[in-house]
Amino acid sequence: MTARLLALALGAALTAGAAQAQTAHPKNDYSKPEAWLCWPGKAGDACAIDLTATVINADGSSRVEAFKADPKAPIDCFYVYPTVSNDPGVVSDMTANAEELNVVKQQLARFGSKCRIFAPIYRQFTLTALRSMTMGQPMPGAMDPAARQVGYGDVVDAWNHYLATENKGRGVVLIGHSQGSGVLQRVIPAEIEGKPIQKQLISALILGSNLPVEAGKDTGAFKTIPLCKSSSQTGCAISYVTFRDTDPPPANSRFGKVAAPGMQAACTNPAALGGGAAPLKAYLSNGMNIASSSAPTPEWVKGKPNPTTPFVAVPGLITAQCVSKDGFSYLEAKVNADPSDPRTDIIAGDVVGPGGVVAKDWGLHLIDANIAMGDLVEVVGQQAKAYLAKK
Repeated sequence: MTARLLALALGAALTAGAAQAQTAHPKNDYSKPEAWLCWPGKAGDACAIDLTATVINADGSSRVEAFKADPKAPIDCFYVYPTVSNDPGVVSDMTANAEELNVVKQQLARFGSKCRIFAPIYRQFTLTALRSMTMGQPMPGAMDPAARQVGYGDVVDAWNHYLATENKGRGVVLIGHSQGSGVLQRVIPAEIEGKPIQKQLISALILGSNLPVEAGKDTGAFKTIPLCKSSSQTGCAISYVTFRDTDPPPANSRFGKVAAPGMQAACTNPAALGGGAAPLKAYLSNGMNIASSSAPTPEWVKGKPNPTTPFVAVPGLITAQCVSKDGFSYLEAKVNADPSDPRTDIIAGDVVGPGGVVAKDWGLHLIDANIAMGDLVEVVGQQAKAYLAKK
């Protein structure tokens, strides 16, 4: 079986009803701090971590950039993480392991400069189960829709607990990636659109997942939440899947395309919401990406040891634009390689299989968030100002 089937398995894990799942799995108690990866003031908050970055210029010079969260941020962020669990079962447990801790480091914690962060642990469909399916030997229970759907119910319960105890009328940004984005694509129509809380939705960041919109329009799966066209717009969505300009989606890719007639996958460039190409403000991992299937960390400057900070920024190295090609709609990332300068011309982020074979149908899925993190944080900050100005 191929990486495409792995993707299809992930998609299948997001299609059945949540009600079935709750019959086999008792509800979590989200009043307990241990049910959350990130919660303001929680002991051992997974988002209270070192996010220092080394900014490396094209000439090889560098500087260290510190990060500071804002504990008094005026808005909130609620995050649902992607498929990362290496737990042995089909459905993950409620213990945060290294993979859950790492993914909030890569995709979420930097938003702490703009918002208070809430990130529930949820019983997701595991990487272990997905891998068993790709090998053609599904684990017992891996094909059971109820087992695959329990995470949706968890996220709804966590969301409702947050609303009841912490929101208190504050504006909120929803953030997801991959399986997490798939969950949010169900939560938003069911729990937010058409309800009072929609007035408090600043934006929804639906990353690494196909958000269906009507061709040529800004709404679709979300009927009343259009795509964001500027950083002063609120109540809107940002969504994209990322591919290299040198490796566009192959015909078998499930990213960048939706099956529904008349619909296409949304693409909003966080560095240029109004359209066009723009440099991305990436914060790339100086170690492990969100999965061990990524390529190794590159040598950032030729002939020099890599910095020791957890992140590296590479201003001007990556440019992106939304494109529609061969039936796919996606964020096309171009590495502005210059062999004459000492800075790397390589970025990791592809899914790499046995023997170093790149699964091109996944694109740069592993760094959908990292590749535009600085832009996403800036947009959220500007949207927060616009939202608060309207109150």
